[in-house]
Amino acid sequence: MPERTRLPAAYWRLWWASAVDNVGDGMAAAAVPLLTVTLTHDPVEVSLVSAATYLPWLLLSLPAGALVDRVDRVNLMWRSQALQSVIVAVLAALIWLGKIGVPGLAVLGFVLTSCEVVFANASLAVLPDLVTAPQLHRANGHQYTIANAGQLFLGPPVGSALFAAAATLPFVADAGSFLVSAALLASLPHAPPARTNHAPIRTAVAEGIRWLIGHRLLRTLAGLLAVNTFCFQLGNVTIVLLATQTLHVSEHGFGLLLAAAAVGSVLGGLVNAPLAARIGPLPALLLALTANAVIFVFIGLSPNAFVLGGLMALNGLATTLWSVVTVSLRQQVIPAELRGRVHSVYRMLGWGLMPLGALAGGLVADRLGIRAAFPVAGGLRGVALVAAMPVIVSAMRAAD
Repeated sequence: MPERTRLPAAYWRLWWASAVDNVGDGMAAAAVPLLTVTLTHDPVEVSLVSAATYLPWLLLSLPAGALVDRVDRVNLMWRSQALQSVIVAVLAALIWLGKIGVPGLAVLGFVLTSCEVVFANASLAVLPDLVTAPQLHRANGHQYTIANAGQLFLGPPVGSALFAAAATLPFVADAGSFLVSAALLASLPHAPPARTNHAPIRTAVAEGIRWLIGHRLLRTLAGLLAVNTFCFQLGNVTIVLLATQTLHVSEHGFGLLLAAAAVGSVLGGLVNAPLAARIGPLPALLLALTANAVIFVFIGLSPNAFVLGGLMALNGLATTLWSVVTVSLRQQVIPAELRGRVHSVYRMLGWGLMPLGALAGGLVADRLGIRAAFPVAGGLRGVALVAAMPVIVSAMRAAD
């Protein structure tokens, strides 16, 4: 590949940090639901743990975005990973001592995600400083590929196997992955804030909100993301119950189901750049969002684990495709000095409803049955896409 198109060495250090971190996260992604169902089989209690885990995206995303625009972003990234290592180590110790319960698991999940909110906003803001604008689709594609490979393909089978051997093992391994990631991130070129004359936090946050509201396409995509992530959590919060209780999948099999989703996610990361170049980013976005809505309806109707795994793979491909397209678009159009704040507003809107989605999913499963949440979520996704279609089509025509 010609030198001018190669991704720089600093980017690849970020990539390796992401690789190590996401394998650890994948182990935890399989282990936490399995740990939860050893503590309770109540769908509402299961959903409460998930809701607490996602609540920081609603409560802390905006101040975290202002923080990202004020201080060195690289320092924020590695320090948040180091703190996450300590938190997961505490969880492992509590499990080993037999002192963990549903409330404690919910509290630790909240604290852990609070660190993740800071890390995620900083990493999105720092990536455009490491690569050129034409490289963003490819760089984001590589990031999503390794994130999904680690979280959904490599990590879950290992995490479920370690959990079957001893409940503490996947969490000890996850704590170690955070430490390795922190060491790699600390070696990145430092990223001081684009502005040194800082307004008060409230004023800074309001500036980011106003910018996003003023951008018609991005505010529409943010609203669409909010509905989609709400619906994702509405269905996905009880996926462990659908797999283990309705379809009688074992602990090892549950990890393999998550790995099946990763196969599609990895493909989505690999094909996003050529597909976006061939048909255009916004048509690719529409294709992926339509597929997401239809697939969710059929997940709830899965007759066996093999069909469920295939649908999860297709859903992973579509989700990664539209995620890469929207992230690259934001990184291209948001001014450097506003990246942290605007990304944080977008993330708050997109992820802030996930706790409510988790609670809604638990209630739907409790009242209508475990299978019902996915068709309900798929229908809501379809309605939201139809409502957003005029703005997206208008942007497509403007791009032509």
